Amino acid sequence: MHIEPGVVDGAKIALSYATAAGGFAMAGKLARDDVRNNGGVAPLVLRSLIATALVFSFFEVFPHHPVGVSEVHLILGSTLLLLFGAGAASIGLAAGLLIQGLFFAPFDLPQYGMNVTTLLVPLWGISLLAKRIVPDATPYVDLKYSQALALSTTYQGGIVAWVAFWAFYGHGFTAETMTEVASFGAAYMTVIIVEPLADLAVLAVAKALRRQSQGPLFNVRLHQGA
Repeated sequence: MHIEPGVVDGAKIALSYATAAGGFAMAGKLARDDVRNNGGVAPLVLRSLIATALVFSFFEVFPHHPVGVSEVHLILGSTLLLLFGAGAASIGLAAGLLIQGLFFAPFDLPQYGMNVTTLLVPLWGISLLAKRIVPDATPYVDLKYSQALALSTTYQGGIVAWVAFWAFYGHGFTAETMTEVASFGAAYMTVIIVEPLADLAVLAVAKALRRQSQGPLFNVRLHQGA
């Protein structure tokens, strides 16, 4: 989901600062909710550090390929939300992306506002969706495949939608841009297929290792209802 340099430039890039500010405001609300409902400040900090390290490894270690106007990554946003909570997941996504840009991909820094928006807004969306489709009494380790698929598909669909927005905003509705966006969306189908399976595999491990996956390092909702 890293927007390629030059897709949006000049004065147009100012919009990404505004959308990023909105994304950070959403992340702040999710973090505040986590402090209130998920163990307090210290556990949020610990979970955020773990999420940041994981996000950085997702970007740097997992395979990623440029396709059209962006890159195809396995981000596992819904997995981060389920394991660590929406607040820690949003902090981890924003911080992991920033660390990668500062130390390994400085050419991505001008696109940071676009990229962080593309990650955070869909995460906020699936945090709302989880409240609607997962009954309060259901711990996340008992999610059904259909529920994991809905969360993952919504998150990845949000990423594709934001990438398409930035491409059309930067280059207009040209035939070339449409082709590049379509090729990116088609390539992302592989992520949509893999991520819910990854969610369920991770949740199965957490359920089997219940004793080790409880405590301040994990989302309270992982093993108990709301």
